[in-house]
Amino acid sequence: MNYYIAKIVFRITTAQPGALGQFDEHLRLIHATTFEEAFRKARLIGIGEEDPSQDGDASWEFVNIAELFPLQQLCDGAELYSRIHETPEVRSYINLVHLKAAELAR
Repeated sequence: MNYYIAKIVFRITTAQPGALGQFDEHLRLIHATTFEEAFRKARLIGIGEEDPSQDGDASWEFVNIAELFPLQQLCDGAELYSRIHETPEVRSYINLVHLKAAELAR
């Protein structure tokens, strides 16, 4: 058996007029024999966690599996996920990272 990291994407819709499009991206650990099995299992998780009801403030619609990465090994410090973030607001982004780190250090 192998481990995979799956990015499961949900679309969040609200009744708010003029609301921006929102997407909730979940990173999930999947245990499967093959890549194809991991993909199917991740889709089943997404479908199972979809919440299409509109009786509340928001609904979560399963979109699909955006990424699926095999993990080479599970060990201390293993890289689980990596993403390059681009922004014209370099200083603001760095400040945001420092603020988040300060919150975690409390």
